[in-house]
Order: sequence, then C-alpha cells, then structure tokens
Amino acid sequence: MKAQVIKTFGDPSVFQIEEITKPTVKPGYVLIKVVATSMNPVDAYIRQGGESHAAPALPAVLHGDVAGIVEEVGEGVTDFKHGDEVYGCPGGFKGTGGGALAEYMLADQRLIAHKPKNLTMEEAAVLPLVTLTAWEALFDRGNIKKGQDVLIHAATGGVGHVAIQLAKWAGANVYTTASTEKKLTIATQLGADVGINYKQETVEEYVKKYTNGKGFDLVFDTVGGDNLDLSFEAAAINGTVVSILTYSKHDLSKMHMKGLSLHVTYMLLKIVNEDQRHRHGEMLNEITKIVEAEQLKPLIDTNVFTFDQVGEAHKFLESNKAIGKILIKNNW
Repeated sequence: MKAQVIKTFGDPSVFQIEEITKPTVKPGYVLIKVVATSMNPVDAYIRQGGESHAAPALPAVLHGDVAGIVEEVGEGVTDFKHGDEVYGCPGGFKGTGGGALAEYMLADQRLIAHKPKNLTMEEAAVLPLVTLTAWEALFDRGNIKKGQDVLIHAATGGVGHVAIQLAKWAGANVYTTASTEKKLTIATQLGADVGINYKQETVEEYVKKYTNGKGFDLVFDTVGGDNLDLSFEAAAINGTVVSILTYSKHDLSKMHMKGLSLHVTYMLLKIVNEDQRHRHGEMLNEITKIVEAEQLKPLIDTNVFTFDQVGEAHKFLESNKAIGKILIKNNW
C-alpha cells in the first residue's frame, strides 16, 4: 500500500511517499481503509523528534486521527464489521499498528467508535484527539458542573473550539479568550457566552468585569507557558485549573495562596498504555451521541490538504495561522 513514511526526525521535508506492506489484521484489531486524517500539534512534535516516550520506532507512519471504513476484523472483534464507518485516534504512536498517513491503518478496537451519522468522513476525521483531550480535561479532570463559570483559552484552537461546545453542553457559563474579533465571533457561534480579547483586556480586568473579582471556577489552559500563570490568576479561590501543556517551570505560589487544584491532561497515555485504551472507546461513544444530538460540530480551516501534501500541512500548522482543525484527505 502507499504511505507517507519518515525515516528520520526533522522538518516537514522528511516525509517520503513509499510502497509498504499492508498491515495484517490480528485478534482484537480492525483494518481500516483510511478516508481522512487531521493535523494535531503532537504529530508535528513527533516528526521533529519530540515526545520520545510516545514516538514510534523509525521508519514510521505518523498521525493518530482517522476516519475510514472497516476493511477486515480480527478474531474477538464483536462491535465492528466489514463496511462500518468508524473514527478514532488509534495509531501513529509507540505500541500501535501504524499511523493514518497510509491507505490502510491497523487499529485496536478499543480505540475507535462508530462515526456519527450526521458527519461526513472528513468532518469526523478532525475530531478524535482534540475531543478526547477536551473531554478528559473538563469531565475526568475538571469535574465540570452545571452553572459553573468556566474559562477556556484559545477559542478557535483545535481543543479550544471543542471544549467550548462540551462545556456548554454540560450547562456551564462559558467564557473564552482569543486574539481577534473574528475568532471571538466564531466562538460565540459555537456557543460561548462571552468572548474575551486578551490583547485588549488583562486578566485582572476581565475577572473583575465578568465575575465581580471572584474568578472562574474552572480554567482550561490549552496554550501552556505563560498562559498557565495567567490561568492561576484567573481562577477563583479553591478553583480548578486543567492544562494540556505543562512542560515549563512555574512559580506555584499563586496556586498555594488560592488553594487551587491543578490537573494535567495527556490523552496519549491512554494509547501507549494498553490497559487504559478502553476508556477512549467509551469516551468516543459518548461524543458520538453528543454530535448526533447536534450539540457538537467540528471547526475546519479553509485550507485543506491531501496525502500528497502532508509536508505542506505540517508547515501550515507550524505557521499558527489555522482556525480550527487542519484536514488531510486521502487522495490515493
């Protein structure tokens, strides 16, 4: 089969189109005919040589997100059959059967779910990683509750745009930040109650304006770095901060003085650790119900790429110009 392969880590030019052996289905796995995948920052980090604990051995086929059609099922697979339309984030990382940048992908049945009926394959392909991340952050870590004031950073980012919709579905009062009025308009269309232009208002100003100085019950940091410090500042006393990017060093005195809880969400743990994989399938099944109830929809950037243009897709991600997710369609 045809695939985009990397034999060394580096810049986007490392991708090479090659003919490789089609995966053989095995017990507990399904073989998926790939229709589309999407870009996530972790895909670029792995290509660059980062995320060594989750990176596959070289040569490798990258990318986790997939939407496709079940071609074949292995022994013991009961929830899927030939011809089923599925989606998930089952590969492209250490310990998996290969990534989605190929004509076929081998997937652990525990890491996939039936595609929402009201989405196209392309729409479904952009959802898995970001939606699993947002779900874990808000529900499993943040313990979000109806009526809470929730602040979500980076409104039109991959994770942010999904988190807005999930938080609204959960009954929270949703506030979100972005750098432009265009992005804030999109955020309100997605369900945010209030959009905050962080270039025009400081944390102190918008905490006073929207919470009477109390702060937010739950703050979801999807940016990392200095933004995590700003999240501590924005949180209420005894509030909760959840972050997906905590590689940097921080002064935790702000947490101490407010009695904050800090949680880290790293969705790859449930992929590289086999005993946790079932949880992704469970979450995806719940997410499918929400999508089919029309409470969640993907935001896809207008720049769409094909499997022949994977390097260009990586360059576009790294330009930080995307609004929503970057779709990559299988044109082979």
